[in-house]
Amino acid sequence: MYSELIAGTMRWGIWGANHSERKVQELIEVCLQENITTFDHADIYGGHTTEELFGNAWKEMSIDREKIQLISKCGIVMNSDKKPSALKYYNYDSEYILNCVNESLANLKTDYLDLLLLHRPSPLIDTEEIARVFQTLKYEGKVKEFGVSNFSVSQFELLNQYFPLVTNQIEVSVNQTNAFYDGTLDQLMMKNLRPMAWSVMGNYFSEKTDQNIIINHVLKELCVKYNADENQILLAFVLKHPSKIIPVIGSSKTETISKLKESLLIDLEAIDWFKILEASCGKEVN
Repeated sequence: MYSELIAGTMRWGIWGANHSERKVQELIEVCLQENITTFDHADIYGGHTTEELFGNAWKEMSIDREKIQLISKCGIVMNSDKKPSALKYYNYDSEYILNCVNESLANLKTDYLDLLLLHRPSPLIDTEEIARVFQTLKYEGKVKEFGVSNFSVSQFELLNQYFPLVTNQIEVSVNQTNAFYDGTLDQLMMKNLRPMAWSVMGNYFSEKTDQNIIINHVLKELCVKYNADENQILLAFVLKHPSKIIPVIGSSKTETISKLKESLLIDLEAIDWFKILEASCGKEVN
């Protein structure tokens, strides 16, 4: 249902590239040309402005709604010019979730979301209440499927027992490998569900750490072997996992989106995958 790569929109607006509507249209066009048909949003992106930017852009394009998939997330309350708040916190009350979905639908210029994710786990989550809200949204045709983001194994199970979830969108990258060991990927594989991953490049390109210097030495070798760029190898590292992770690529550049699509053709040998993992951990595997 969802494309093998998901276009993350967080940095398309004022939190990043600050693109115009026309530039957003160009990004959408390139994504569709590369068969990237799924777009990942959250109500808070761009200080509650990026969904509207995307919606205004795509509504002017001749795109069949059934040909794309729109994901959004809710639950984080944060201060912005558009929606002031005295405190950042999590809110999963029924009325709040319903209002968030209605606002996302209006901003995205659509009648339904393909997938709604709870953005972060909250200690105050009432799973039975959320299950009722999900059922209402599904019955009304406003959301097709439901999932979570950044939930632990037990947090996922707690909600899943009341309402079937389809994914957990978690952080996975060469710099963040916890999911390989903490059971979140294993859990989804046992349920025959595919995880989604955000920040798939980690901090490799943004921070010159000792870890990244070691990783760089390995990537230089592998780039030659696989005739690929560093970002393609980093994405291939995530894609190699047998849980069939669907990466959310956060690029706001058309040329990078096209390059990353080529990562789907790279099948790292096991020894090369472990070279990257060893570089990330700073030691050989146990």
